[in-house]
Amino acid sequence: DIDSHSLRALLASRALLVKIKRDLENHVRGLLKNLGLVIGRAKFNVFAVRAEELIEGRPELIAAIRPLLEARNAVEQQVSELDRKVMRLARHDAQVRRFMTVPGVGPITALAFKATIDDPTRFARSRSVGAYVGLTCRRHASGEVDWSGRISKCGDAMLRSYLFEAAGVLLTRVPKWSAVKAWGVRLAKRNGLRKAKVAVARKLAVILHRMWIDGTEFNWSKEIAA
Repeated sequence: DIDSHSLRALLASRALLVKIKRDLENHVRGLLKNLGLVIGRAKFNVFAVRAEELIEGRPELIAAIRPLLEARNAVEQQVSELDRKVMRLARHDAQVRRFMTVPGVGPITALAFKATIDDPTRFARSRSVGAYVGLTCRRHASGEVDWSGRISKCGDAMLRSYLFEAAGVLLTRVPKWSAVKAWGVRLAKRNGLRKAKVAVARKLAVILHRMWIDGTEFNWSKEIAA
């Protein structure tokens, strides 16, 4: 069983490599776009293929861009290697597997939640976890709530971004209905998708903590009080 510090270090390395890969892609896009060459929406391995097509037969472009593509490829291989490690860790951890019964929550979010919270009993109330992760709307001194959709940035940035992503998956890609999805969809109609994602991310943090304390899996049918 890997300890929380080592797990956080592993996830932080992965997050950094993912960011480097994205930065390299954006740089390549930028260089090509300046010349009127557009890669377009390139998912998975299409990016490198498309970039190679655009620079073909143009030595001056090949000199500038191929090193970036090769660096991106090397980074991608390291990310895949870390993904395999992450999947292995998730498979062998009963608590992480329970977290993954929550719609939208994959192995990385589940592991990040476990490593960041570490000991669930240090929170007397599950609601405090949303605040700890920094997913609360900020309150002004006047007691007014700032619902500008900005998030108080205290707490753990890595976990916050994964919960935010998980909320997006739950709202836009998970077809199965659940009380939390219904609540999030209603919020999105009223306040827009971004604010709904923040609220659902906060709700996910609360649900995950509750499940951890109770030793339960996600309850699809139960209406969780908003």
